Amino acid sequence: MKKVTGFDVARLAGVSQPTVSRALRNLPGTSPQTREKVLRAAAELSYIPSDSGRSLSTQSSRRIAVVSEELTNPYYPELVEPLRRRLAEHDLRTVVITDSEHRAVGLDVLADGSYDGVILTTCERRSSLPRDLTQRGIPHVLANRVLDVAESPACSVDNAGGTAAVAGLVADLGHRRVGAVLGPVTTSTGRERAEALRAGLRERGIRLRRDMVRRSSFGHDPGRTAAHDLLRRDDRPTAIVCGNDVIALGVLSAARELGISVPEQLTVIGFDDIPMASWPIVDLTTVHCDLDALAGTAVELLLAELASPGLAPVERRIPVSLVLRGTHGPASA
Repeated sequence: MKKVTGFDVARLAGVSQPTVSRALRNLPGTSPQTREKVLRAAAELSYIPSDSGRSLSTQSSRRIAVVSEELTNPYYPELVEPLRRRLAEHDLRTVVITDSEHRAVGLDVLADGSYDGVILTTCERRSSLPRDLTQRGIPHVLANRVLDVAESPACSVDNAGGTAAVAGLVADLGHRRVGAVLGPVTTSTGRERAEALRAGLRERGIRLRRDMVRRSSFGHDPGRTAAHDLLRRDDRPTAIVCGNDVIALGVLSAARELGISVPEQLTVIGFDDIPMASWPIVDLTTVHCDLDALAGTAVELLLAELASPGLAPVERRIPVSLVLRGTHGPASA
């Protein structure tokens, strides 16, 4: 079957092909009557506009690349979906490109002309990718990450404030042997939460000992392995603060395997408040992060970049709140 084109729609509607393009995109310069004729003709011919044709005529793909960690990590679908929804409100399509420790997304993928802009959710603190995108003139924003040296628009949650609240809770519960399974120091989330935990406990006269701290990727299995190491100690911690909820799930798994009851013998606290944290079987005490607000801020910053490329970099922080559920309790003997 012959493919229907914009010229076929124009012929049936009795207008020019550029008029068809303007009418279907609802751009100024087309009367309501003409637009109605074009829409009727397009419907009659079952015409579907070609994005590639639009790209050639407008130099715009209407596509935004969202660089995400592999979606097996339950945090990322919860961030990608509101990003997709917010972008769709502005007639922008989301293309998810997954990053991993074995195959990092590079400039060659993002700068081939397929995307109008990029949202980076996995950048490390000293990544050169944002600078490379800037040099290529590609609008972009960091979401859930910030750089050591601000070179691009960025937004993240209040990691320091949330972790300070966790430190206060742990201290108020009487815990003195505090352990931690924290995220990679190469990420801003890993570094900021670690620094805030040490500082918050220090202010309350509690030392976070280096031998009570483990670093891992933000995953269940690494968290479980690290927790086994900490919980097999003779002086095992009575509380473990985790770099995120997924690590906390790993810690809870280790505690169950070792016959350590939560919260009677061990307090476990996460960060992010992913949906499964509130499931009754988990009931995790954690820090709530408004990922819809984070996504909205990221899209707002990107739209500003798309409208005026090369704006001075800004950094936004989204407030967080402590959520008290069932995995925290007074220090055991």
